[in-house]
Amino acid sequence: MASTGDVVLVYHNEQPAFFARVQDVSPDHKRDWYQVKLLVLQIPLTEVTWILREEYINGTIFTMDGDSVRMEKVTGRRGEAGDGRPPDEGSRGKDPPAGGRVISIFDRKRG
Repeated sequence: MASTGDVVLVYHNEQPAFFARVQDVSPDHKRDWYQVKLLVLQIPLTEVTWILREEYINGTIFTMDGDSVRMEKVTGRRGEAGDGRPPDEGSRGKDPPAGGRVISIFDRKRG
């Protein structure tokens, strides 16, 4: 289950729509429902609260205004976005993991 601090990818009609950080998950007054506070990671930053069942927080499709919505927790290897842990000490300057490559935002050509 996605929990406080996790990053989730939200799908709208089975298309990726936006990333969000889970700010808080707390029980709702309705039994078996939770208030999930999300910080939507787009400009401008927006905070929303959805009232969801646990299975919806775990990735089961639900509907909102007649459209399908699904949340998927973003995970990664140690030190990558999504796992909440810092990179290993001394890992800077080393070769990227197998199959990966480092791309500098400063070396991109404008076109």
